[in-house]
Order: sequence, then structure tokens, then C-alpha cells
Amino acid sequence: MSTQPDSINPQHYRQHPSGVECIEVTQHFNYCLGNVIKYVWRAGLKQDAVEDLRKAAWYIDREIRRREASDESAKSV
Repeated sequence: MSTQPDSINPQHYRQHPSGVECIEVTQHFNYCLGNVIKYVWRAGLKQDAVEDLRKAAWYIDREIRRREASDESAKSV
């Protein structure tokens, strides 16, 4: 058995008290929202929690802009 860290599925994505892995949840969302969940999930486990939360906020803002643009396109039809 290898003692090397798993670079594909590292511990900070597998240590939720529920036993659920992050990818089991994020795979059901689009890219931006999946990343929001990922960064909130690991906040403080890999890097600085504030940095992870800022990354999550960036993806939330991007998703909001995408949806607003989509709504505007639908209204102009």
C-alpha cells in the first residue's frame, strides 16, 4: 500500500464528517457551482480559509453574471 498523498483525490476532499466525498456532490452541478461547493468544502483544510472563500465568491459572481446574461438574452427574443 502506498503512503504517498493522493494527488487526484486528496484528503481535504475526503474528510467531511458525513463520509461523503466532495466529488459525489459537485458532479451534479455545472462547473462554476461545483467549484463554489469545492472551495467552501475545503475552506481552511488546504490553504487559508479566507482565500478559499474568496475563490468560492468569485465563482458565485461568475455564475450570477452568466445567468443574468442568459435572462437578458431570453427577454430580448
